[in-house]
Amino acid sequence: MLGLGTIARKIFGTPNDRKIKAARVIVGKVNALEPEFEKLSDDELIAKTRELQERAKGGASLDDLLPEAFANCREGARRALGLRAFDTQLMGGLFLHQGNISEMKTGEGKTLVATFPAYLNALTGRGVHVVTVNDYLAKRDAEWMSNVFEALGMTCGVIFPNQPDNEKKAAYACDVTYATNNELGFDYLRDNMKSELSQMFQRDHNFAIVDEVDSILIDEARTPLIISGPAADRSDLYVTIDKLIPRLQDDHYTLDEKTRNVTFTDEGNDALEEILHGEGILPQEQSLYAPESTTIVHHVNQGLRAHKLFARDKDYIVRGEEIVLIDEFTGRMMSGRRLSDGLHQAIEAKEGVAIQPENVTLASVTFQNYFRLYDKLSGMTGTALTEAEEFDEIYKLGVVEVPTNRPIARKDEHDAVYRTAKEKFDAIVEEIKTAHEAGQPTLVGTTSIEKSEYLSQLLNDAGVKHNVLNARQHEQEAQIVADAGKLGAVTIATNMAGRGTDIKLGGNVEFKIMEAIVADPEANPDELRAKIEEGHKADEEAVKAAGGLFVLATERHESRRIDNQLRGRSGRQGDPGRSAFFLSLEDDLMRIFGSERLDKMLSRLGMKEGEAIVHPWVNKSLEKAQAKVEGRNFDIRKQLLKFDDVMNDQRKVIFAQRREIMEAQDLSEIVQDMRHQVIDDLVTQYMPPKSYAEQWDTQGLYAACIEHLGIDVPVIDWAAEEGVDDEEIRERLEKAADEFMAAKAAQFGPDAMRNIEKQLLLNTIDGKWREHLLTLEHLRSVVGFRGYAQRDPLNEYKTESFQLFESLLDTLREQVTQQLAQIRPLTEEEQAQMRAQFEAQRAAQLAAAGVAAAPAVAEADAPKEGFVEDDPSTWGEPSRNDACPCGSGKKFKHCHGALN
Repeated sequence: MLGLGTIARKIFGTPNDRKIKAARVIVGKVNALEPEFEKLSDDELIAKTRELQERAKGGASLDDLLPEAFANCREGARRALGLRAFDTQLMGGLFLHQGNISEMKTGEGKTLVATFPAYLNALTGRGVHVVTVNDYLAKRDAEWMSNVFEALGMTCGVIFPNQPDNEKKAAYACDVTYATNNELGFDYLRDNMKSELSQMFQRDHNFAIVDEVDSILIDEARTPLIISGPAADRSDLYVTIDKLIPRLQDDHYTLDEKTRNVTFTDEGNDALEEILHGEGILPQEQSLYAPESTTIVHHVNQGLRAHKLFARDKDYIVRGEEIVLIDEFTGRMMSGRRLSDGLHQAIEAKEGVAIQPENVTLASVTFQNYFRLYDKLSGMTGTALTEAEEFDEIYKLGVVEVPTNRPIARKDEHDAVYRTAKEKFDAIVEEIKTAHEAGQPTLVGTTSIEKSEYLSQLLNDAGVKHNVLNARQHEQEAQIVADAGKLGAVTIATNMAGRGTDIKLGGNVEFKIMEAIVADPEANPDELRAKIEEGHKADEEAVKAAGGLFVLATERHESRRIDNQLRGRSGRQGDPGRSAFFLSLEDDLMRIFGSERLDKMLSRLGMKEGEAIVHPWVNKSLEKAQAKVEGRNFDIRKQLLKFDDVMNDQRKVIFAQRREIMEAQDLSEIVQDMRHQVIDDLVTQYMPPKSYAEQWDTQGLYAACIEHLGIDVPVIDWAAEEGVDDEEIRERLEKAADEFMAAKAAQFGPDAMRNIEKQLLLNTIDGKWREHLLTLEHLRSVVGFRGYAQRDPLNEYKTESFQLFESLLDTLREQVTQQLAQIRPLTEEEQAQMRAQFEAQRAAQLAAAGVAAAPAVAEADAPKEGFVEDDPSTWGEPSRNDACPCGSGKKFKHCHGALN
């Protein structure tokens, strides 16, 4: 008997079916406009963009403009790239515009899909960011799709590491900007460390389209982006501690592989204390539990984690004198990424490479909170449905499964489970040999570099020619993947399966043409292309006849998405193909999640060596295990986000205040409010409300006024006057302090004073925020222990971090007021002294470099050729510290470049 839900779905369709049905109506409108747009000239396509931009500025909604915008974009892409978007691609673009995730299978052309919503949303003039997972894809996609945007009269830029500032600023100013998630996040943090608006790169967080959205918003969500500065060097301690770890025995610690956690047992703590005393690291009279031992305990814990939780060639590789982390989800190297809290240094000590100094956090943000800054967010991937709940709960993103342009013809076989890893690998080699001999290209997925190299050795022994793609061959990734579809090709890939580059049956035509041009530069490119395309058709048909691409996975990943990504490399665009997973009871997932019961069951069945169990029930039980792991990981990310949200609210307040300060022309009112608040606090402290005059501490208030406000006023005499209350004294102090600061502003000059106030405020905010971040890190590392006292760690963290933030704001007011009160213009004598010191240092530096010191430029010089006083366009583009082009001899920032 059918359930009500099943009957309803049969009658009304699933929610996904209803969205697809509604989308088909809009796609029909776009298709109806196609003949009209085909008749437009190239200039008329650009004119159409200008017309749509004007209508968008005039208040027309983007939904109303969508059919025309999509039709214009489709025609622009057809002319620029020779590609006419399928209806399913228009659908994917529509769902992206609506702020959803479009789940589109591999090979469905997601790169082109992004141009439609990007073009439509860029009509508002606020810019669109298209986010990719690595720099290669960002540059490739921007270069490729810029042809489309330029054909439509729009600008397209790309952001990449170590880009010159002027190029980066221009790229962010484009209508559509391609960038990696890392560069966007770091630029956001860098922008909020700048001291002038003109130095900031990002102009708006309007709309982002995130490619491989599951990788960026889920797999990398736990890793914060951190801009840090160097801290004290403690490399000797790491090396000393590292030598002690191998002396620990198995009963000295508990290793939990499910939660990836390792902790000392009571016996371990006692043994450790004894070892530390014996080595002289811990004083004899000092216990391991003493507050003074915190640093040593922290180092020992990180040393233990480095040895027991992090494996070489799986979690990281050693490249020269550097430890390079490996992304557990993509298998790619994460160059420049370091583990925080001293863990990276502990791994460096373990591997005997140079230990880099620890860092202190200057600014940080998680991808979860960075991407939630956008007014509208959307994403594309081949695998998102398994994480639909998380996308909805964290990012308010719906997931829509877009139908494929052609039906999927891939055959997915049931998992084959073997008793031991050896039996499994023997069977895998045999399976690869069979496919290879039949000419069927095979893509083999492994979960670590170590296993990919082990399998590679087995294939070498068996005489099977193959390519290996892991973090060590990172640079050749695109080439190796392009060759993976050739007749009889065997490719071993670590968890990445060539993301961003399609595996085309018979090989990649464009790569073949590039290789031919390199081999014979004199040949005619058109003739070469025609010849290669003709030969490729025969290759493609031969591969199809051999069964298409065979995806063979050597293990199940703890995330179903990673398995689905690998499986999805086969059967693109209706191609034939097959996929199979070969597992053993010794695999990590099977071993950690209940393989004992399965082992007993297989023993009872009397399985012989080399035999596998293949049954749908096995698939279901594995999927349940994977769903459990995914659920647990989601809970961890959700909990981390709750903690990070507390800091994020404070981050937004600080960054908004910084921006307000940079935008303000005159900060005197803000500074005055701070000063009055400090006076208010001082009067409340030394003359408590509802207290008698005899209880006032006027001596303390007098001293505080000199220290904090820089004013020497007769507070004691005022308090002795008849009928004077605390309110009267507050007003007199405010008047005296305001007059004192007004006199100081007159000494400096109004412009200089405004500049001093701005820089002082920004520097003080930055310093206090850095201290606050460090305090929050320490609080977060210990607040978990409050749970033992039956108190909720999150609530404790919220309460204490709010109190710390209030304290930050109080001390900020005090520090700014005190520093402004203490500054004064330098006397001529002091200026001369400083100039002499500077010249002496300069001469010493030049002498050390073997250069003769040039005479200091103090006298006025001739103005730069063509310089016109009232026309800034004739001044060139001097930096703030260059000599002013007017020839005054002053720095530009102190002359014509002075801030007004």
